[in-house]
Amino acid sequence: MAKVLMTGFAPFGGESVNPSWQAVSLLGARREDVAAVELPCEFSASLPALRRAVEEHGPSLVVCVGQAGGRLDVTPERVAINLVDARIPDNAGAQPVDVPVVDGGPAAYFTTLPVKACVAAIRAAGVPASVSHTAGTYVCNQVFYGLMHLLATEFPDVRGGFVHVPFSPEQVAAAGKAAPSLGVDRIADALEVLVDTALKTTEDLAVSAGAEH
Repeated sequence: MAKVLMTGFAPFGGESVNPSWQAVSLLGARREDVAAVELPCEFSASLPALRRAVEEHGPSLVVCVGQAGGRLDVTPERVAINLVDARIPDNAGAQPVDVPVVDGGPAAYFTTLPVKACVAAIRAAGVPASVSHTAGTYVCNQVFYGLMHLLATEFPDVRGGFVHVPFSPEQVAAAGKAAPSLGVDRIADALEVLVDTALKTTEDLAVSAGAEH
């Protein structure tokens, strides 16, 4: 079976949990072909940890997952930009502003996941999803860009990309305010559909994916 590396993030921004890691770890427990790795939400440590995971597991597919609180649905990302501009400090207290992810790297990388096909399949499974064209400028985008740069320069036969997921209901309840949310089990279901779609699909759909971020 194809080997899949999936990553999620440690909690950040004062949260006690991160649904990206909760869902990824749940999927890793479900499937023998999925290696689940938690990445630190730290600018200095995230990419070295990602590199170690790629080298250790030798996957043919890498899917990194992060939390995007406030989003309504599961959003596969289409493009990563070579920019870090941190709105808040990371878990190590660093807050870089207007610096590149990779000095001298391309302005942007596109995902090599079939994002429109993945969105269609996730929706067909009953989970809301849409294509996103912005992964932000925080650690999520750094990891997405760093992943695509690593694959393009050192692992050209490996495909990869990034997916953002909403808050979990538990996070919203703990915060005591209304916000969009999606259960961790449903997020894991969506990620499993995405993985299965990406493993069997190399050419993306040539149709609109509907509402996009």
